Amino acid sequence: MTLRACGFIIFRRLARHSFPDNIEYLLLQTSYGEHHWSPPKGHVDPGEDDLTTAWRETREEAGLDEEHLHVVDGFLQRLHYQVRGKEKEVLYWLAELRDPGFKVKLSDEHQDYRWAKLDEACRLAKYTDLQDTLKYVQRFLEKAEKKQ
Repeated sequence: MTLRACGFIIFRRLARHSFPDNIEYLLLQTSYGEHHWSPPKGHVDPGEDDLTTAWRETREEAGLDEEHLHVVDGFLQRLHYQVRGKEKEVLYWLAELRDPGFKVKLSDEHQDYRWAKLDEACRLAKYTDLQDTLKYVQRFLEKAEKKQ
């Protein structure tokens, strides 16, 4: 049976910079295991749909809710990998923090958070599939920026 998790890749735009230097991604550092960094995400509860899971986990892990985030249309990324010999699928939506100065409120599952530009976010993320996803997000945002 495949484990399934859902969450948001969250970014903010800094007003004093232009693209791409104005984009920072939110990564949370776990307080367990190898203390890896990732966007807020978590397992789907029985009877819960994927997007509801993403919202619940983001609220629980980072204190961010629908009033704090704007979901970007047209983005959904699926990652597939193995964890302790079991298949895992993670679905990520993309969301922009409405107020770039809003303070993240961590749960006990995490010990730290960081807003990072793409290069640093990729270094922190470590896993190739998450690094590739962050790079894909940057290209996605760049295309949207050029259309404006």
